[in-house]
Amino acid sequence: MRKLFLSLFGGLCLSTGLLGQSVQAADIRLGLITPPSHQWSISANNLAKEIKEKTNGDMNVLVFPSGQLGNEAQMLQQLQSGALDIAFLVAGEIANRRPSYAALFAPYLVNTPQEVSQLLQGETATTMLQELNSLGLVGLGYGMAGMRQILMRQEIESVDQLKGKKIRTIPIQPELDFWRKVGSAPTPMPLPALYDAFANGQIDGMQIDFEGAWNVKYIDNAKTVLHSSHMMLPMVAVASAKKWNALPETQKTLLQTTISAHLNEIILAYDKIDTDYLAQIQRTGVNIIEVNEEFFGDSIENWYKEWRKKSPTLTALEAEANIIKSH
Repeated sequence: MRKLFLSLFGGLCLSTGLLGQSVQAADIRLGLITPPSHQWSISANNLAKEIKEKTNGDMNVLVFPSGQLGNEAQMLQQLQSGALDIAFLVAGEIANRRPSYAALFAPYLVNTPQEVSQLLQGETATTMLQELNSLGLVGLGYGMAGMRQILMRQEIESVDQLKGKKIRTIPIQPELDFWRKVGSAPTPMPLPALYDAFANGQIDGMQIDFEGAWNVKYIDNAKTVLHSSHMMLPMVAVASAKKWNALPETQKTLLQTTISAHLNEIILAYDKIDTDYLAQIQRTGVNIIEVNEEFFGDSIENWYKEWRKKSPTLTALEAEANIIKSH
């Protein structure tokens, strides 16, 4: 088995020193942008440990967090060329290339991690994974980060006070369009630049989960937290089709089943993660206001009217989500 992987992954050599590891020919590299403390990175390391134990060390997954192999666009290119084996990517990177994935960013599509889990394992989302083949990828399943909340430097009590405010977003059209319809000025910005931009007033606010708000200390410069849970942040686990197709079926099955289990654990973990970090934020005394769809007025309905035409899977996802939420 060792010889087999030496052949399959012979081109995957990395110089000694990255994360204190040297990548051997039999190693499988998994890249992601989140820091080691983030749940995605924690789960990726747990995945690597489990794979190593199940194969007695014949499969060795090396995890490279914090964008050490590049940003998500760069990692996507590496996957397509076969230079990277597996990655956990924010689905926005896919949504920019496949309109179907824009539907996953629909506001208030689902409201809790449990609902996210059911939706992302449903028929429509599962079928969407097949679209990734045309990008040179194999879709292995979905995860998520915490539900999106809104941090603002100013005191905010109504949606009108968000008009004209610069809100940091990721650079994908469904998210940008949501904030335009709210009347804000969506401002794409790399994550490493976000803390300083929020602290010095370059931006007025951001949509972020409670985990990031607390761990990166964005909360230190916020006067208002809109507890909205208005959107999920879906993640897609993908493999390089070039590497995946060369694997024997037994190893594909092992990777697929193990990764799927850890992805679902990531999603369900956010029920407790969100609750725990919200409790810590509450103790800071920052003003926290719970809001729902009504807070945003007509902007959500207008968003759906437009994106049902732009994203062919949105109507099907809505139907599944409505069934999930009714139970």
